Amino acid sequence: MTEKDFPYTFNEKRYHTFNYYLKTHYRCKVSKVILDAGFTCPNRDGTKGIGGCVFCSEKGSGDSNLSIKEDLLIQYRNNKQIMDHKWPNGMYIPYFQSFSNTYGPLKKIKEMTEPFLDMKEVAEIAIATRCDCLSDEIVSYLSDITTKKPVWLEIGLQTSNDHTGNIINRQYSFQDFKNTLYRLENTGIKVCVHVMNGLPFESEEDMLKTITDIRHLSFDGIKIHMLHIIKNTRLAEMHQASPFQLISRQQYIDLTVRQLELLRKEVVVQRLTGDPIVNDLIEPQWLIKKTTILNDIDKKMRQLDTWQGKFYE
Repeated sequence: MTEKDFPYTFNEKRYHTFNYYLKTHYRCKVSKVILDAGFTCPNRDGTKGIGGCVFCSEKGSGDSNLSIKEDLLIQYRNNKQIMDHKWPNGMYIPYFQSFSNTYGPLKKIKEMTEPFLDMKEVAEIAIATRCDCLSDEIVSYLSDITTKKPVWLEIGLQTSNDHTGNIINRQYSFQDFKNTLYRLENTGIKVCVHVMNGLPFESEEDMLKTITDIRHLSFDGIKIHMLHIIKNTRLAEMHQASPFQLISRQQYIDLTVRQLELLRKEVVVQRLTGDPIVNDLIEPQWLIKKTTILNDIDKKMRQLDTWQGKFYE
């Protein structure tokens, strides 16, 4: 197989890139604009737990938002200005990233989404949340607005291993996650699943099993992250008290390639590594050079003559 033979790419990658998905749908550059809509999480406010998942920052993973305390539309305008300079004729995806953005009354979720539904420059809407924060009422509303804009729900799973889920203080089970995906089928809502490699005490077999366990479920996209330890988190405290082994850069590359081989070709790969804030990052330091990691994943796939979906069946 050559790179040109893979059906979902035009930049010689062997996996279904988010760039391919966006450019084939919108024929222009489409950028995500990170927003904080002022939500919290049932795993922080005591409903299910306190402190959140052990790796989560004080900003609920919204650390790169430059105008976090501003009104939503001000955040949107301020943050998209950076992209405007690079791509003046581009389109945008408002990405409600911080915490669990369907954990609240329907009225608040409508106030979050409705200002963007009639904006011509807005291509789609992305909402980060948990599988246990999607009532029937909220799902029905989000399904309805897909007639105006495509809606992505980005749902954190991290691992299918419930023992690891307990270690990271996730506070929901893999069965809970699967039940939510079943409920979202045929709603018109797109689902992007977040998984994480390198979680404490997981083996490579555990990480591969997460992909094996989800690959026949109904979802549209995936983000694969490497666990990173950042300052002022419970994970940092855990690691300082009792250091655990993190996987190496090469292990991550090899493992990610094997995971891609197990996924359907149609699944859009939105990420293959994270973007930690450099000054907050404790370990692993190799995550800072994101581009080189992606390049080496490409090289590995060419060396092995492999591609996304090679071993799906």
